[in-house]
Amino acid sequence: MAITDWPADERPREKLLARGVAALSDAELLAVFLRVGIRGRTAVDLARHLIAHFGSLTRLCAASAADFAALPGMGLAKYAQLQAVMELARRALGETLAEKTLFDSPQVVRDWLRLRLGHLPHETFCVLLLDARHCLIEATDLFRGTLTQTSVYPREIVKLALAHNAAAVIFAHNHPSGAAEPSAADEMLTRALKDALALVDVRVLDHFVVPSHGTPVSFAERGLL
Repeated sequence: MAITDWPADERPREKLLARGVAALSDAELLAVFLRVGIRGRTAVDLARHLIAHFGSLTRLCAASAADFAALPGMGLAKYAQLQAVMELARRALGETLAEKTLFDSPQVVRDWLRLRLGHLPHETFCVLLLDARHCLIEATDLFRGTLTQTSVYPREIVKLALAHNAAAVIFAHNHPSGAAEPSAADEMLTRALKDALALVDVRVLDHFVVPSHGTPVSFAERGLL
């Protein structure tokens, strides 16, 4: 049965307009993006198949152009549209970060970090530089690779904070393996960075570990700062 033959309150687009985006499942949201299905599958059926194929919505959005376009009903044009949607979301959240006091908006920070780091296949260390009101000055991806104390240099982070006249910083790095728990190396590195920045009166407000799927873990909430 085509979606147009469904009851109006069950059609994804109509449900979204009547009840808001939060009322839709992942598959229904993706179906709104897809707009149409393929022979034998509605847009919702196709959306469910895509999510199942990649294992999660996050992995679907992070798929390579070749892997995405190889599936029936997809293509490079649809891949480009999806990437544009993801980038719009990142930029919109980035504007929100610049306007808000980040220390009072941990969920906004989490949402932005998931979009920025959660899809990456390699480990990346990100520094959010904040002004005296704890609003975002700039976010910089400083280091890439395995996160150890020898690959993240406190001197470079101190130089960056001073160059931007930052009053505080938030650190974040991703775990592509999917594990969200901070490691002993993560804790040791955070302490070293906190001590180095304290010498120039820059506060470390938090350090987030961003898994490939799931909720970023806050050091501050865990009492690890």
